Amino acid sequence: MANAEPLASHRILIMATDGFEQSELEVPLERLQAAGAVVDIASLKSGDITGWDGDDWGDDIEVDLKIADVNIADYAALVLPGGQINPDLLRVDDAAVGLIRDFDRAGKPIAAICHAPWLLIEAGLAKSKRLTSYKSIRIDVINAGAEFVDEAVVVDGNIITSRCPDDLPAFCDAIIEAVAESRIEA
Repeated sequence: MANAEPLASHRILIMATDGFEQSELEVPLERLQAAGAVVDIASLKSGDITGWDGDDWGDDIEVDLKIADVNIADYAALVLPGGQINPDLLRVDDAAVGLIRDFDRAGKPIAAICHAPWLLIEAGLAKSKRLTSYKSIRIDVINAGAEFVDEAVVVDGNIITSRCPDDLPAFCDAIIEAVAESRIEA
């Protein structure tokens, strides 16, 4: 019988700041927790961050730790929600971009959805990768040297990308599979 909680021995980090796409943080958070993972939210600041839902500000979510305080040894994977505002603010923060590079150097899964591939581009991880993203940043992905693929989820090595909230089921499944199959436990 398969383990009902395939991620029971894993901790996963979601990195976000104000303006994260509400569903792109909440759905992975809920799915990963349901799979048994402990999930922490890291941000630029402590306290709460506010999501973007539709065409207005959404709900607040409590931050567990600041990005600068993250020890990647504590985590098996990194999830990057999209939205336009969230990745745009994070990609100009050296600690946030450095954290993404650290997860990549460690070979740990990094999952980015919607506009979050901007963060992969900023971290220098897009070149020669197969990626997808929200349609409005497709040219950014191509110009960064990636092969753009218009699919619900694209996995290339340790990088997982998806296009939009409609792709969340496939995105979450790919994260769970990548973490469960990795030999990295945190």
